[in-house]
Amino acid sequence: MVSPGSETTGRIVKADQYARAGIQFYWRVEQAATGAPLVYTYVLDPATGRYRDGEVFTGVVKLTAPFPIEVDLGQV
Repeated sequence: MVSPGSETTGRIVKADQYARAGIQFYWRVEQAATGAPLVYTYVLDPATGRYRDGEVFTGVVKLTAPFPIEVDLGQV
């Protein structure tokens, strides 16, 4: 979760550390100005060793990788 004051750490530093560790999928959760949760998804590109942007979710997160999951963000 990215909180006020930790934007750089959450958005850049952690993602870089996780990519170097070979973590294939990375999700970042933030709070929109409205207070609603936003989920940003990333997938590790093995050729570059960096994350490429995936989908951004509000409302319901529904993915099949790394495993099938459906989360109603309004219920969390």
